[in-house]
Amino acid sequence: MNNGFYQIRVPDPTDYWVEMVKCRHACPVHTDACGYVNAIAEGRYEDGYRIARATNPFASICGRVCGAPCEANCRRGDLDEPVSIRALKRFVTTQFGPETGDYAMHRDACNKAMLPPNRGDYERIAVVGAGVSGLTVAHDLAQIGYKVTVFEADSEPGGMLTVGVPIFRLPRDLVRHEIQAILSLGVDLKCNMRLGRDFTIQSLRDDGFRAIFLGIGLPKGRRLQLPGGETEGVYDGMDFLRAFNAGTPLPLGKRIVVIGGGNVAYDVARSAVRPFEAMQKGEALAEMERGEQVAYDVARSALRMSGDKEVHVVCLESRAEMPADEIEVEEGAEEGIRLHNSRGPREVLSENGRVTGLRVVTCTSVFNTEGRFSPTFDEAQVEDIHADTVLFAIGQTSDLSFLAPEDGVESDRGLIKVNRETYQTTAPDVFACGDIAHGPRLFIDAIASAQIAARSMHDFLRGTRTDIALRKNWKPANYAMAEGWQRFERANPPALESSRRASSMEIVEEVYPEQEARHQAARCLRCNVNTIFDTSICVACNGCVDVCPENLIRLVGLSQLISDPNYLEMAADALLVPADQVKDLPAEELDALGGVMMKDETTCIRCAMCASRCPTHAITMKHFEFYRECVSVPTQNTKILYSR
Repeated sequence: MNNGFYQIRVPDPTDYWVEMVKCRHACPVHTDACGYVNAIAEGRYEDGYRIARATNPFASICGRVCGAPCEANCRRGDLDEPVSIRALKRFVTTQFGPETGDYAMHRDACNKAMLPPNRGDYERIAVVGAGVSGLTVAHDLAQIGYKVTVFEADSEPGGMLTVGVPIFRLPRDLVRHEIQAILSLGVDLKCNMRLGRDFTIQSLRDDGFRAIFLGIGLPKGRRLQLPGGETEGVYDGMDFLRAFNAGTPLPLGKRIVVIGGGNVAYDVARSAVRPFEAMQKGEALAEMERGEQVAYDVARSALRMSGDKEVHVVCLESRAEMPADEIEVEEGAEEGIRLHNSRGPREVLSENGRVTGLRVVTCTSVFNTEGRFSPTFDEAQVEDIHADTVLFAIGQTSDLSFLAPEDGVESDRGLIKVNRETYQTTAPDVFACGDIAHGPRLFIDAIASAQIAARSMHDFLRGTRTDIALRKNWKPANYAMAEGWQRFERANPPALESSRRASSMEIVEEVYPEQEARHQAARCLRCNVNTIFDTSICVACNGCVDVCPENLIRLVGLSQLISDPNYLEMAADALLVPADQVKDLPAEELDALGGVMMKDETTCIRCAMCASRCPTHAITMKHFEFYRECVSVPTQNTKILYSR
């Protein structure tokens, strides 16, 4: 709340302290990033993997390509730069994850407390789509006791993991291992089975499947209706990525323009700059994925044969507004990709039926005053970018042609209509989540929604209700920060040289060396450790204020608080006088009567100097432990939010 001087919040018993661990709170599956990062800092690598894997069946993949909302919210970012949480996850998954070929720890580290407690030998479930959401549902339901069959339209599982993420970002061997770890739970997989072609929702019902999950994603790319947009040499970026990752790339020219400013646009652009044209599907691709020298040599030869490509990215957004990750833009620039910010496409230029360029105009703003997407342009500022290939990467859309009236599944604006709390569709036995239910989001969002959908399917079939209870505990903090941790700078994981990257399919990002991983992990500010104030024994000596190296503790008098009605009422109650009389007291007299100890949590570095300095021990360092678990509750009860 804002009292005119300070933005204030009085800590509540639970929410405040949960939200204090910002990385964990921001993660859709509530991964204890603080826990595994500090385990790495202390050299407890297996513990680190177990914590990272606990609530995430795709921890190894997320260690490579997650959008990392944990990092975006990391408190260290308020001080300088966020902890490199995602890359640290990769450090431990590389050692203990399914990519090692051993799936035992992947199964053992699963946090089964987040699965419904009433398990048994249950019915058959159909999962349509072997992408992230479908396989997460299969992972959870198989462990509860359901007989799960996954139907996949493509020749191999993975969904966007295999068709949408470039090979140089995500090794296909890793994807196959992580998927196989889920299948090893007893999940049956049937590939080359397309919904609407090989089977229908009704035929699944007729075959005895008691519930059906749709995790079909958004397989089609979105294109702008531009003059010349149907000219030969204009492609959908998703079609390009699908063909590129299958080893059968579309024919591209030497000058390529990619339209879009997000991560997919950079996946397309960085794939287009690589000389995949000379690659053969099959043996050469397999050799390339294993990192053998022959693949590198073939790629180098292809580059020499084809000559350097010229790849441009055109986007509406300014550099600061671009949704693409900073590292994507930087690495793209290192690989020779040319960025044109604040440009809106107007026409695909052509000659004799072939693309010759893209005409763009200056975009003066992308969003209106309310923050909504509403671009405006200066049509007088026109520029032609020479090109022989144009690739659209501006979003994705669905293909719901499989839906039939008898299915009972309704759609709305290209998405399947669902109850957002349960992900149940308008057909009671059909559930859907991920991108097909809420539009394009991160992989980790699809995992989180799939976990909810799996619980909801179980409740639907069992006639139960499963809620999430939060368990919490305070204990004295016992920790030590590395010497000089507050001065440690962020260093991204090592990467291949840009010249080598642009001429090969090798994985761009490498794994942290052990010492660097521990060094980077030691940057964590341990947000689950908190300074707890006992005002009953505080003598207002201001020692904590004086000693704080970040200057974030204040002893604030009542005069600076009572402009807020809530604090005025609290002061009146404490002083046993009417609120109007409190307001009329001089500032000096109010401040003499009392005050509030305030702390700015944004940059606290957990140095414990305030606790050490306090002569009455009114300040102590305590560790807030909390975890979530599934509980079955009577269906007539109100929903549990938190439980002691």
